[in-house]
Amino acid sequence: MSFSRRNFLIATSVAAAGSTVLSACSSGDAGGGGTPSAGATEYTGAQVTIGTQADSTGPAPEVPGAKKGGTIYGLAPDDFSHLDPQRIYYAYNSTVANVLHRCLTGYKIDANGRQKLVGDLATDTGTSSADNKTWTFTLKEGLKWEDGSELTVEDVRHGIERSWATFVTEGADYVQRALTGKAGKWRDAYEGPYKGKHLDSIVTDKAKRTITFKLAESKPDFNFTLAMHSYAPVPAKLDTKEKYDKKPVASGPYMVKAHTTDKSMVLTRNKHWDPKTDPIRNAYPDGFEFRFGVEILDSTDRLIASQGNDAYAVSIYKGVPAERIQKVLTDPELKKRTFNGLIGGTYFYWINTKRVTDLKVRQALIHAWPLQQIRQIYGGPSAGDIATTTLSPDIIGYEKSDVYGKLKKPQGDPEAAKKLLKEAGKEGQKIVYAFPNDPTYNKTKVVIENALKAAGFSPVIKPIDSTSYYDQVQQVDNSYDVMWGGWSPDWPTAYTMLQPLYDGDAIGDGKNNVSQTNVDWINEGIKKNAVISDQNEAGKAWMALDKRIMEEVAPVIPETFTRRFYVYGNKVGGAQFDPNFSATLLYKTFVKA
Repeated sequence: MSFSRRNFLIATSVAAAGSTVLSACSSGDAGGGGTPSAGATEYTGAQVTIGTQADSTGPAPEVPGAKKGGTIYGLAPDDFSHLDPQRIYYAYNSTVANVLHRCLTGYKIDANGRQKLVGDLATDTGTSSADNKTWTFTLKEGLKWEDGSELTVEDVRHGIERSWATFVTEGADYVQRALTGKAGKWRDAYEGPYKGKHLDSIVTDKAKRTITFKLAESKPDFNFTLAMHSYAPVPAKLDTKEKYDKKPVASGPYMVKAHTTDKSMVLTRNKHWDPKTDPIRNAYPDGFEFRFGVEILDSTDRLIASQGNDAYAVSIYKGVPAERIQKVLTDPELKKRTFNGLIGGTYFYWINTKRVTDLKVRQALIHAWPLQQIRQIYGGPSAGDIATTTLSPDIIGYEKSDVYGKLKKPQGDPEAAKKLLKEAGKEGQKIVYAFPNDPTYNKTKVVIENALKAAGFSPVIKPIDSTSYYDQVQQVDNSYDVMWGGWSPDWPTAYTMLQPLYDGDAIGDGKNNVSQTNVDWINEGIKKNAVISDQNEAGKAWMALDKRIMEEVAPVIPETFTRRFYVYGNKVGGAQFDPNFSATLLYKTFVKA
């Protein structure tokens, strides 16, 4: 898929199965009345800061009450599709990559979900040139692979260069694009490392432990990009190419001991991992044992019962399903064994600006949209927070903004919509609404259709097969006026949300500017903001651009910042929400006495 895959929000869970993510957050009560919205541990969204060299120094802060020993069990419907870091992009794979692979940078996460970008393998978050085209990182001393050999800057370079290998097709391509300046044709610039050649744009100095990236374009947030597992190092001498996916070499606190595809995987301690070099990860269990093929309802019931090994178990990536959320949140003892958080991204509805050309009509659609009724179908407040912006709460610079007063009238404001339609001379305008054909969205279509009629529109409802949904709405000549969708950023800066969605260059068949917004000041604003060096200043500029886009263009109808709940076994401690991958943060868990 061309959609952002970091949080798995769009690429499979939603696009392939409509309500999978949403129902995982729902209470099962269509009315949502009286449903608690918080678990014992709640993460509400926190902006990311950039740490210092001191912040990048290990060991990681201790988890209160934690002790070493025992085994944590992980339950999941599916096996991890990739363990080779260069082939990791989906968030589910990144949940295990967190304990196997380290990157130059990474995120230090506190008990409240606040994130700080720090040096992971690097001594800090990097040093950039004034134009942000040259970035240099220094490796910490004492870094080793699972076999005890030294982890070097050449290993970091090799990990990035092997992204050009023909068998690597699933990873991110941001670094490749930045190094070559060839956009989608980055593969043409280099044939990969297996014929003995290196990229000229990466310079290493083993003696000084430095690696320097010479970019073809300015990238002020390049240090965020390097926190993606797609750019983790791989030792050239231990690179088994395609076979590496089955048994990668670990730099993190755990290593693969055994793996039976689609059945189980066992991780054991990497004795050569030095906590003094790692500011991010704790490593309390002696190991992890993952069991695959366990459907979410079954695993939830097992975690609730907490019998045998299930008392020491967590759900790796799937939240509590709709059928059990009411039970979990209304039982005080069970609720103590929960945590929850907002998924890093935004659900919304694209408005096709090439078909709905009048701004007042687009604004009328926003006023008319029944956000409250939609969220009730998703499960009420436990399903998440009503969204009023494109940017989500995890993005640097995010501020609450409600241009159309949707938080005051989340049920919709038909009178305001009618007034705008009358001013535009478009009373009774036909609106073709498209959505994935799925039980949840077949329910929401009813309240949407009723709201559009009440606001003076003539709605036409078009369900689309969920497996081909994005293939159809991503066509520039599609016949839809409003389309359900969503977006998840690849790292927490606004460029990774606003550029794909609103840049005129992102219009085209199979591309992500589905609203087909192509406005000069937006295009220029994206280019300008993308090169602001100070990320806090950049965040302010991006938020101002988000607000102006909503005010003056209105290309989307923001819907929900979705919430996901987790329950875990009664002998598990330290379980908390991973704000990066909307999962269980495995490296903070421990076995209770």
